[in-house]
Amino acid sequence: MPESLFEISGIAFQKGNPDTVYAIQDEEGKVFRLAWGVKKQYHAKFGKKGDYEDLAIINDRVVVLKSNGTLYTFPFWESAYEEVDSTREWKKVLPKGEYESIYGNEDTDSLYVLCKNCVQDDSKKSITGYVFHTGDSVAVPRPFQISVKEIKALTGKVERGFRPSGMAQNPFSKDWYIISAVNKLLVITDKNWKVQQALTLNGNIFTQPEGIAFDKDGNLYISNEGDDFAEGNILKFNKLSK
Repeated sequence: MPESLFEISGIAFQKGNPDTVYAIQDEEGKVFRLAWGVKKQYHAKFGKKGDYEDLAIINDRVVVLKSNGTLYTFPFWESAYEEVDSTREWKKVLPKGEYESIYGNEDTDSLYVLCKNCVQDDSKKSITGYVFHTGDSVAVPRPFQISVKEIKALTGKVERGFRPSGMAQNPFSKDWYIISAVNKLLVITDKNWKVQQALTLNGNIFTQPEGIAFDKDGNLYISNEGDDFAEGNILKFNKLSK
C-alpha cells in the first residue's frame, strides 16, 4: 500500500470487480481507490477526520462506518472526484458501542454491521450484529447474534472475548468470514451465523488484519495495517477449486 494507506482499515469492490480496490484508513474522511501493483492512489473526500473503520459499496452507493456506529453514505459515482458534494450522515441508527465491520448485500439491499465492543454484549459469550435495509426511510436495525462459546470450542484465542474487525460473505457458499485483529482469528460461520471454523492467523503474515472482501470469482482478500517493519498491504487468496 502507498503511505496514505499505511493504516488501511477496510476494503471493498464495486459489484465484485477486483480491478479497482476501494479502501479507507482510520484517520481521514476519504475513500481511496487504487489498482493492483500501482502505488499511486486517488481519493474522494467525504468527511472530516475521524476514526473510520470499514466501508461497503451497495447498489451504486458507498457506505462508510465510523467506529462509534455513525454511517456516511454518498453516490458511488462521486468516488471518482476529489470532493464528495452529497454525503449523508446517519447518526444513532445503531446502539452505542464500538464497530469495525460492515457488509452490503446488493441482492437484498441490506447492510450488516457487527459490534466489536458493545455494552449489551458479553464478548466472552456472544456478540451482536445488526441488519437493516438501505432503502428504508427510517432504518430499523434487526439484531442477530454470534456465539463466542462456539468459537471458544474450536480455539483458545477468545479467552478475553471476541473482537471482530471485518466481515464479508462468500458469494458462492454464502458463508460469513469474520476477522479479528485482536484475536488474530478468521472465523467462518454458515449463512445463519452458526460457527463452522476458527482459524488462527500467523502474526508474521497478518500484522493487523482489519479489512476483508471477496471478489465476484470467490477470491478472498484481507488487508493489514502496517507496523514498524512492514507497509500496509492487501493479501489475495485464490478460490480453492473443488
